[in-house]
Amino acid sequence: MNIILLGPPGAGKGTQAGHLVASRGMVQLSTGDMLREAKSSGTEMGKRVAEVMDKGELVTDEIVIGLIREKLEQGAEGGFIFDGFPRTLAQADALGELLAEKGEKLDTVIEMQVDDETLVQRIVGRAAEAVAAGKEARADDNEASVRIRLMEYYKKTAPLIGYYHAKGLLSDVDGLGSIEAVQGEIGAILDT
Repeated sequence: MNIILLGPPGAGKGTQAGHLVASRGMVQLSTGDMLREAKSSGTEMGKRVAEVMDKGELVTDEIVIGLIREKLEQGAEGGFIFDGFPRTLAQADALGELLAEKGEKLDTVIEMQVDDETLVQRIVGRAAEAVAAGKEARADDNEASVRIRLMEYYKKTAPLIGYYHAKGLLSDVDGLGSIEAVQGEIGAILDT
């Protein structure tokens, strides 16, 4: 089963993906993780990623699709969770083409719905907890940065909601429930 987890920053996509990896043997394809891994891999693709990132430039769709192609070729018994990709309609089209090329398909897209104000408080609170525990908080886990990240999400990624709804692939869950409640909602969607 191949799924996409959609939702704004801080919605809990990473937490839920981790649960699916542990409980269903799925492989999480997190764009950020893949880029960091590629950068230090020494492969030809990794060298391209490192060169772009070292210049402070944005990694092209072509590079991200190349990284995803490599992961798909490795296979995953439980399927793949796309986390942080696609972010745009062009990337969604490219992912659909890539999956078809590999004889795969996208089974469902789960939108984790959250209230913006609650989300801002969640992320800012998470940063405060990290500092209180003597850990380093993410530099962009402050209210102003979170609001900018939310605006970027809505501008670029929100159109995917309509795109996947039109394809009959979209389901939504209440991302503000407890971790266990959200896991239950996602499990019910995957088991139908």
